[in-house]
Amino acid sequence: MIPFFPKQIATKAIVFYLATLAIVSVFFINYAMGVVYILLGVMWVVGFFLLSNYCSVRWRCIPEKQWKSRLFLTALGLRWAWVVFSYFFYQAKTGQPFEFAAADAFWYYEESVGNRNTSISDIWGYLFVHSQTVSDSGYVFYLSLLCKIVGDSIILPRLVNAILGAWTCVLMYQLTKRIVGEEAGRLAAVFSCFMPNLIYYCGLHLKETVMIFLLVAFLERADHLLRSQKYNVWTIIVPILLLVSLFTFRTVLGAASAFAFVTGLVFTRTSVVGRKKRVMIIAWGALAVLTLAGGVIVNEIQGVWEDRGSNQENKRLMQTNKGNQWAKYATGAVMAPMMFVLPFPTMVDVDEQYNQQILSGGNYVRNFFGGFVLLAVFSAIFLKKNWRDLSLIGSFVVAYLGIVSASGFANSERFLLPGLPVLLILAAYGVSLLNAKNYRYIKNWFIIVPVMIIGWAVFKLGSRGLL
Repeated sequence: MIPFFPKQIATKAIVFYLATLAIVSVFFINYAMGVVYILLGVMWVVGFFLLSNYCSVRWRCIPEKQWKSRLFLTALGLRWAWVVFSYFFYQAKTGQPFEFAAADAFWYYEESVGNRNTSISDIWGYLFVHSQTVSDSGYVFYLSLLCKIVGDSIILPRLVNAILGAWTCVLMYQLTKRIVGEEAGRLAAVFSCFMPNLIYYCGLHLKETVMIFLLVAFLERADHLLRSQKYNVWTIIVPILLLVSLFTFRTVLGAASAFAFVTGLVFTRTSVVGRKKRVMIIAWGALAVLTLAGGVIVNEIQGVWEDRGSNQENKRLMQTNKGNQWAKYATGAVMAPMMFVLPFPTMVDVDEQYNQQILSGGNYVRNFFGGFVLLAVFSAIFLKKNWRDLSLIGSFVVAYLGIVSASGFANSERFLLPGLPVLLILAAYGVSLLNAKNYRYIKNWFIIVPVMIIGWAVFKLGSRGLL
């Protein structure tokens, strides 16, 4: 196994990104991104690939305890630096320390400030007892508790979120190590440490950083429960509580996680799980289902599922009315086969999509790693045939991204984000499997990625009649 991210691949990734950016900017010069967004994209891409190569090489022989400390501190330093930078960047660009066209983020902040002088029991009743929906309730409750501690500060909750973001990297290591080995575990953690999309959300008041922390914590604890020979009430209760918390952030995320847990329980080898433990966990799961049945969570999931077709149709209609004439072709059947590589980066300036332009470099990283994800999946199913070891995380990412592809948000980076941790794990596993035979397929992928990105630029401009 390759225990690090090769410099040759890192260099090619940077070169192909710069070449693609130059082609798009020159051919569509009237719609080229501003210099600030170009520089941010270059920073994300160059920083990610060079640092991933450097740290995966230099850190690979460090003892585990020291390595985890260095990983956490590096991830935290980067995230705190971005929190401070983005605070003043948005202040200068928008007049307030919130992203462009802030909606949800500003609402979260206003809700938390409004709850500052409200008792915790009243906040709980307002969010979880009397509310008709549970999505977002968990994050608003979390922010409200923080607001009671730090006041109406905007930057302090983001600094706290950055701590959870850094902790997520450590959890990524523990999860991946247990599933596919030490080398891939360290590589996945390094990728998550420097992943632009995961850093970016630490500088916002949105729920994504906390939500992904809870998701990765759930997957890690669930996998630990499935594989551990020693278990007790707490090792069962903790993943269940984490699972319930996911429903209070995004109901479909909780549903996909529950499906993943059941799938992992069913397909993970009996020699790993054990028959007695399997029966006991199934009993606990059945009890949890009976407890939730007929409740707000189940009703909300049912509503989302029943409305999935109309939601997608309405989304496409809205985009078409705004001038995006080709949006009607982006159906679930079209988008689903591409879910492992979406979203495509926005490298042209249309409709003032500045948030997407800031993340163009991060989305390129996702596209570039798509080839390694496909290599890992192919190997697990047809070569090494260890797909059972990946059943927990694999079923989650397929279920969640499948739900998103059937909605109207198949290319929405924010909605696709929860799938990113698992994709990074698969990408790290794919990198570790590289050899002379399969590298030729990866080299072909290096060419496919720029073609997809340029095609996406043509789609964005052509669908608006700007070509």
